[in-house]
Amino acid sequence: GCGKTTLLRMLATLSRPGGGRIVVDGVDAKDDPDGVRALVGFVSHQPMLYPDLTAEENLIFYGKLYGVVDPGQRARDLLSTMGLSHRRLDSVSTFSRGMVQRVAIARALVHDPAIVLLDEPYTGLDPRGAEILDRFIVESRGCRTLVMVSHDLAKGFRMATHVLVINRGRKAMFASTDELDFDALSHVYGGAVGMETA
Repeated sequence: GCGKTTLLRMLATLSRPGGGRIVVDGVDAKDDPDGVRALVGFVSHQPMLYPDLTAEENLIFYGKLYGVVDPGQRARDLLSTMGLSHRRLDSVSTFSRGMVQRVAIARALVHDPAIVLLDEPYTGLDPRGAEILDRFIVESRGCRTLVMVSHDLAKGFRMATHVLVINRGRKAMFASTDELDFDALSHVYGGAVGMETA
């Protein structure tokens, strides 16, 4: 309830701020929301998938929205990465929660965004999906920015390069993980920690 999900939704242009400005990689979200959306992929609690479409059809649809040159090939590549090639032609409504989350992650990556916002991305993921997400986060270092909200502080802290603490809707601290004492941090702030991996 401290505002982590709200912050990510505003960065993804899904919610409007009550005041102030949001600038993502130099692009003002109010002046150019489409420009921000081109830069950002968003994984949230809601998968944002059409259950009656197949996994491949969902990704092709989103690929076309983002102007991906060959959305069919991109969809097949992402489903392969997510370990779902064998289910690419099945309706998403037949998938387990973990499989739906894997397709949702693929949806967020369909346009190869420079910034990926991950709101509790491990929620509902099966062990295979968690391994795939772990690998993606590690492989993304240095080539894209990931901002992850997580209640699993130990996992988030291990993966993050920076930690933002939000307390009662305000920034309480922002620091490199090299500068922090994780045990003290988790004791003081509990689950109110957003992890940024750059």
